[in-house]
Amino acid sequence: MGAFAAVLTVIITTVVVAMVVLGRAYDGDDPSSTGGGFVGGDFHSLVADPAVSGRLFVGGHEAVSVSDDGGVSWQRIDALDSVDAMGWGFNSGRIWISGHPGIVMSLDGGETFGRRSDALPDTDIHALGAASLAGDQRLVYAAGPVVGVIASRDNGVSWQSIATDDGQSFFGKILIDADDPQRLLAADAARGPVASDDGGETWDVLTRLPVSWISTTAGFQSIYASGSDGAAMSGDGGDNWQPLNLPAGASLVEADPQVPGRLYAGVHDGASVTVLISEDQGRNWREA
Repeated sequence: MGAFAAVLTVIITTVVVAMVVLGRAYDGDDPSSTGGGFVGGDFHSLVADPAVSGRLFVGGHEAVSVSDDGGVSWQRIDALDSVDAMGWGFNSGRIWISGHPGIVMSLDGGETFGRRSDALPDTDIHALGAASLAGDQRLVYAAGPVVGVIASRDNGVSWQSIATDDGQSFFGKILIDADDPQRLLAADAARGPVASDDGGETWDVLTRLPVSWISTTAGFQSIYASGSDGAAMSGDGGDNWQPLNLPAGASLVEADPQVPGRLYAGVHDGASVTVLISEDQGRNWREA
């Protein structure tokens, strides 16, 4: 990291960043719904929890909803109203979410959430990534139009500037290769899916398709990039790409981290998102 980036390093002297608890995830007597997951007027994210089979999240500017049965029924997460859920990450039992208000995080698998933004150099965070890695359980990446690409190696207690010329148009997840933490993938809404082999300092465009979401299987062998302009997939780590068949109205695609070949596609209709499932990498789709 150069001298300029070092100057931008944000250091917090306290051992633990204070978290303002937003409240429990689920309120009300019967929050279940079979009419899709409520997100409001914008659809930002479709996430499969890598730690819980069948758990999906859908998020927008107004709200976040969760399904524990693969998209059949949904619950609105009241504690995440207005967090503008764009970026997501998971590490060591933590769930990280970012948006215009900054970062929120859960330490208990989504039962409660708290704000984790005190150390951020700017709270407009459009992309986020976290991973549980051997020997480095606290690695988090973030990106936004002001900060570029930043990283934390202490679960958000402090942040370092990684790149100031990239990251301004990143959106959604920043994916970290568990076998090589220097290898990253992100969705660049202006250029297309991008990759870094040096921990985020430089980024290469994999294919020219502006996208807002990226998903992959273990080892980054199969990569899925999607957005309002369509979707594409690569079966060789990003070297070659082909169009991905989507259900009518679908805009975001997420790969199941535990079931090879299974994809989820989100269709935003009004204020809710309906999820469809493919078991053959997008050739055929069915309702959840």
